[in-house]
This record gives sequence, structure tokens and C-alpha cells, in this order.
Amino acid sequence: MTSGPILMQIILFSLPLMLGNVFQMLYNTVDSIVVGNYVGKEALAAVGATAMIVNMLVFFFNGFSVGAGVVIGQHFGARDMDRLHTAIETTMAVTLILCVAFTALGLAMVRPMLRFMSTPDDVFEDAVTYLTIYFAGFAGLLIYNMGSGILRAVGDTTRPLLFLILTSVMNIILDLVFVLGLHGGIAGVAYATIISQFVSAALTLWLLTKTDDIYKLVWRDLSVNYPVLRRIFAVGLPAGIQSVITAFSNVFVQSYINFFGSSCMAGWSCYNKIDQFIMLPMQSTAMAATTFVSQNIGANQEDRANRGSWASILLSLSITAVVGALIYIFAVPSVRLFSKEASVIEYGVLFIRANTFFLLFNCVNHTLAGALRGRGDSRAPMIIMLVCFVAIRQTYLYILTRYISNTPFWVGFGYPVGWMTCCVTEVTYFFLRWGRKTPKPAA
Repeated sequence: MTSGPILMQIILFSLPLMLGNVFQMLYNTVDSIVVGNYVGKEALAAVGATAMIVNMLVFFFNGFSVGAGVVIGQHFGARDMDRLHTAIETTMAVTLILCVAFTALGLAMVRPMLRFMSTPDDVFEDAVTYLTIYFAGFAGLLIYNMGSGILRAVGDTTRPLLFLILTSVMNIILDLVFVLGLHGGIAGVAYATIISQFVSAALTLWLLTKTDDIYKLVWRDLSVNYPVLRRIFAVGLPAGIQSVITAFSNVFVQSYINFFGSSCMAGWSCYNKIDQFIMLPMQSTAMAATTFVSQNIGANQEDRANRGSWASILLSLSITAVVGALIYIFAVPSVRLFSKEASVIEYGVLFIRANTFFLLFNCVNHTLAGALRGRGDSRAPMIIMLVCFVAIRQTYLYILTRYISNTPFWVGFGYPVGWMTCCVTEVTYFFLRWGRKTPKPAA
């Protein structure tokens, strides 16, 4: 990505990422569709209530993945093959260690976190069942995410996409077999998900091991290089901390939603599943911006890195505006995919139409943060997002629900409040920090 037309490279890099994210989200989305239609609204609410807990660990790990991708991308851009291999072996060694630690932590936190979120009794045991099985197979998701992150850092987004397509189709088939054929209920969709994730992890490891390209994973060289690990954590740890605390903040948002009962919880769950698809363009272009900037900083092409950052933001805004408009228009049939109950549809449509277009602010937030991390500047977006997504959002919810109006609409609007304040703050920071001078290349 260090030569050629900038916008076209970002588009060609982002599209497979976007499709890959679509298929990855199909895992939990299909779970929600199956349980919402064939098990009941309580099971749908249970799946939705577990998402925030899973995201806390996934987002922290993804922060580590971002740091690894930046370091690998910079060595790849500089054509430093020895350091590239050291970074890949260190990354995979630490990933295997984190698989064990996160599986144990996830299993330990299931019941305490559900109680902390004030999960209703009619949802609680289903949520425990789903989370326990999900965390037991957590390693498959983590290994796939890191393996595909390594491939993205060197510019390969196509083969991870093919693996996701295969395993997403597998997940749909297994969901139907376990729920309709074997009557496994919410446990069945959980087993379908972890089996499919392990298959995608195995395929990614096979590719990294068998390839003859410069990013080949050599198992006998697997070790932790602490200077490399420090560089990875310097970029990835702030991103991971920011994501975890934001996800933890969203646990509080979920607890506010839980106050309104299982129908509102199910509608909120539907909204969040649909919202994730609207966010795909910004997430994909943010990943593209990180890789593009890191490779060009590594190649000492700072002006090209700057132009790539703004091209990514414009691309994200354009696609999200179109997708958001379609979801707004077809909000009712979108929610009806998950549930046929009128009360659930009413809540889901309410949340979609209140929040959808405010996601344009989030396009700037995520894509600009990705570009900053590609430079190695990971601390600033962490601080900005924590202040806006956590402190300001929680302050808004506390004052709103106690002194103004405790209704589902205004509780759900807590998301746009964080997005808007973050956008203004992050753009201001970028111009003050990087707008007046050409950035120096990363070490």
C-alpha cells in the first residue's frame, strides 16, 4: 500500500474486510434470529444481554491485535523481514497464552456480571447457559481474529474472507440442526457458534503455517520477544483498554434497558444487531486506515499517510449514509427478522430510527482513531473515547434517568451523545497535534 492510487487501494482493501465483518457478525446475528423465531423472546433477550459481556474480552484482545497489526505492517512496509518474523512469532505465542487466560476469566465472570447487569429472572438461566458454552470455546474466535489480523497487516484480506464465508454457512446449518432438529434451544446455537469458530481458526493457522510467503508462521520459532511485545502493547494496550472500558460502560447502558423488561431488552438486542451492520463500513475503513498509515509511515511516506487518512473518512461517511438510509426506511422488516412480537418490533424500530443517522459522527471517530493508531499514536484516541463514550455518556444517563425522563427513547439516545462529543474532540485533537506539521516516521 506504499504506491499506487490511494482511494482505490483503500476501497480494494476495505471491501473484503467489510464482507468478512458481515459474515463474522452473522454468527451471533443468526443465533438471535433462530432463538427469536423458534425459542422465544426470553431467549432472544438472553442472547442480547450476553453481548456486552463477551465484547469486553473480545475488544481487549482486538486492541492487542491492532498493536500487532501496526508493528507487523510497519516492518512489512520497511521490508524488514527478520523483524517481521519476530513480530509474527511473538504475536502468536502471546495469543495462545491469552486464549487460556481469557477462557478462564470468561467462565468465572458469567454469573457475577449477569447479576451486576440486573438481568431479569426469566432471562438469567438462558444467558448463563449461552455464555458458559461460548466462553468454553472462546479460543477459536481469538485465534482466528489474530491470524486474520496478521494477514490484513501484510495486505491479504481475501483468504480470511473466504474462510469466514465457509464457516458462516456452516454456523447457519448447525444452528438449524441443533435447534430445529435436536431441539437444543439456546445451548444449541452456542455450540453451533463455537464449532464454526474453531474451524475458521484451524483454517487460518493452516494457511499461516503452510504458506511460502514472507509472513510464514514457524512453530519451532514461537517465542516472546519482549522488546517487540512492548512495542505491540504501546499501540495495542491503549486501544484495548479503551474498548474494554467502553464495553463495560455499555454494560451499564444494558442495565438501564433491563429496567424496562424483556420486550424492551429484546428490541434493544435487535437494534444492536442491526446497528452492528451499519457500523461495518466505518470499522472496515478504520482497519484499512490503520494498515495504510502504518505501512506508509514505515516507508517514510508521511504525506501519503495523511491523504490516505482523509480518503478513508470520506469513504466511510459515504457508505454509512447509504446503508443507514436503507435501514431507516426498512426498520420494521429488519426487526421482524428477529421477532414477530409487536412489542419487540415497536422497541426495535424506536431505537433504530432515533440513533441511525447519528452514526455518521462515529465514522469520523473510528476511522480517524484507526489512522492515529497506524502512526503509533494510540493514547490520544483512547483518552478521548473514554471521556466521551464512558464519562459523558454515563453522566448523561445518570442525570436523565433520575431527574429528567426515564424512558427507553432517551436512554437509547445515550449512544449518540457519546458519538457527537467524541467526533468534535477527536477532530480538534488531530488538527492541533498533526495538522500543523508533518509527522515523524515511527521508530
